[in-house]
Amino acid sequence: MKEYKHVNYLWDDAKAKSLEGDEVALLLYRSNLLGSDLRITNYGGGNTSCKMIDKDPLTGEEVEVMWIKGSGGDIGTLKKSGLAALYVERLRNLEKVYRGIEHEDEMVELFNHCIFDLASKAPSIDTPLHGFLPFKHIDHLHPDAAIAIAAAKDGKKITQELFNGQIGWVEWQKPGFDLGLQLRACLEENPGIRGIMLGSHGLFTWGDTAYESYVNSLDVIEACATYLEENYGKTRPVFGGQKVESIAAEDRKEQAAQLAPILRGFCSSERPMIGHFTDDEKVLEYINSNDLERLAPLGTSCPDHFLRTKIQPLVLNLDKNADLSDVEAVKAQLAPLFDDYRAMYTEYYETCKHENSPAIRDRNPVIILYPGVGMFAFAKDKQTTRVAAEFYINAINVMKGSEAVSEYTSLPRQEAFNIEYWLLEEAKLQRMPKPKPLSGKIALVTGSAGGIGKAIAKKFANEGAVVVLNDMNAERLAGAEEEFIGLFGKDAVTTAELDVTNQEQIEEALKKAALAFGGVDIIVNNAGLSISKTIEDHTQKDWDLLYNVLVKGQFLVTQAATKVLKAQAIGGDVVNIVSKNALVSGPNNAGYGSAKAAQLHLSRLNAAELGAAGVRVNVVNPDAVISDSNIWAGGWAEGRAKAYGVTVEELPAYYAKRTLLNQIILPDDIANACFTFVGGNLSKSTGNVLNVDGGVAMAFVR
Repeated sequence: MKEYKHVNYLWDDAKAKSLEGDEVALLLYRSNLLGSDLRITNYGGGNTSCKMIDKDPLTGEEVEVMWIKGSGGDIGTLKKSGLAALYVERLRNLEKVYRGIEHEDEMVELFNHCIFDLASKAPSIDTPLHGFLPFKHIDHLHPDAAIAIAAAKDGKKITQELFNGQIGWVEWQKPGFDLGLQLRACLEENPGIRGIMLGSHGLFTWGDTAYESYVNSLDVIEACATYLEENYGKTRPVFGGQKVESIAAEDRKEQAAQLAPILRGFCSSERPMIGHFTDDEKVLEYINSNDLERLAPLGTSCPDHFLRTKIQPLVLNLDKNADLSDVEAVKAQLAPLFDDYRAMYTEYYETCKHENSPAIRDRNPVIILYPGVGMFAFAKDKQTTRVAAEFYINAINVMKGSEAVSEYTSLPRQEAFNIEYWLLEEAKLQRMPKPKPLSGKIALVTGSAGGIGKAIAKKFANEGAVVVLNDMNAERLAGAEEEFIGLFGKDAVTTAELDVTNQEQIEEALKKAALAFGGVDIIVNNAGLSISKTIEDHTQKDWDLLYNVLVKGQFLVTQAATKVLKAQAIGGDVVNIVSKNALVSGPNNAGYGSAKAAQLHLSRLNAAELGAAGVRVNVVNPDAVISDSNIWAGGWAEGRAKAYGVTVEELPAYYAKRTLLNQIILPDDIANACFTFVGGNLSKSTGNVLNVDGGVAMAFVR
């Protein structure tokens, strides 16, 4: 076992031995190991391949086949279904019909004539880069340490000296057929080299076996990282030294939580965006430095970086200790910065566009830097946003390394544009699934670790939203979080312990929503309980508990959420889960029924007040939702059964029979009703009541 300081050596001989004889399995094993370390390659970046001899399914003859990561995959999670398999000879024969660099995009369609496995993923643009090299196993990676040298002004010279001529150099070239030919030419001019550095781009390494390729990659990256480490601060302080001192960690979180909804509002001017915040030490070192003002406008170098982070970040002019409580004043200060950024991006597009360029995309920044506090990112969904932040940290690492050994250089803006608005990239975007109705939306459903609340949160997550799960019961909340991560992934959920009668916990939950996702769009006041007693048996304690949870809780959560919704200024939804009991008079129900009536009218009042801010307030009135609901605990079922003269076991059937539709109401029915209000089709409706009770005529609003 080799020892490394700057990368993880993860090769397991026993595991590899179990895969012997299956080159594709070894390719996947190697790929997954390499992709698991962000210092080796970023998410979705790089490519791996292997070449092997197989039988032609038509002729039975032995042919050379290349298996390679297909378009849009990630080597860290790569499976066989994500690979493309091509005849090597056919791929190389495409050179005979290649019409030159101005026509190289047309070669992508011709890759389809080279497919060996008809179940293949679509081949990526990197396919010829691997195909024109003769090695059995090839790794194309985007390690920060290697790109730092590749993006340095003296990168070619440094590479030559550091590796004693064992690593070749190819100047920047947009990936494609021509770059594959250049890699072949570099190898022919430098026989015996162990890899090739691509200017401003990344690294190619190889080997005769999967293991040799893996170790060669680690060795080269380790050498690059060691060289950089030896030079940090050697000739000048890192990033020119510190200009701004970070505020305390807890204060950074507080500032970020207050600012995130405001930033999200600006960044969502064209479509809803989800946010991400980090105050990683690498970020703080960069954004607090003297060199920030010089380096930030340069943008990134590696294509994968600026495809995710845009041409350059937005740097805020806010003081790290600024009072952010006056939202309108903060917006007035930030508005010119966003106007300038949008103008810069528009000029970039207009200056660099071609006759057939796709239309300009969102003009807002993806990366926003707040010296002394941290970095925000905003994109269409949480995973894209988090990955964009990770990519910008990659870019920071590259700039740090380049500046330590030489001078950082970014791609010329025209080259960057040619990648960002590449027709092949546009085609990839057009092939992506259509956004779900709640994509880009953030939902907080109170009491969402079980029953109706969990059903609502699950429905929203299924429709594309990210959710803030919460509950008073920590154990139940942990179980719900595990379930949601299993269903929707870690990026779709955050959690908060929440008692809706506790203002501090409410504000903390919204703070978590702001730090995790950038704010909130949908509030569902669902948390509740029920007490069924005669007027004589009802106590003041019962009364106070019902009104505190149902009425005061709804008021406090809506009040706190309103501040966030107004800070974003992009509208939003409040949906209150009330009850048919708000409208129907029945026995043994004085406290619960009157509290529900108060919730209903409070909803009307809020709808009347918040409409000017684009916030819709609507009501769902369920009845008799028995399945997995806390409402039936604490004697409520017994109380209702007694009031209706039936047994507890007979309640579900009793409730169903008294409805016009003779239906039992389930949590999913309530979830569907909530989605009806927030899914987009009722965007011009507020102050409404939607009954989901199977049809109880006494509960009709009109």
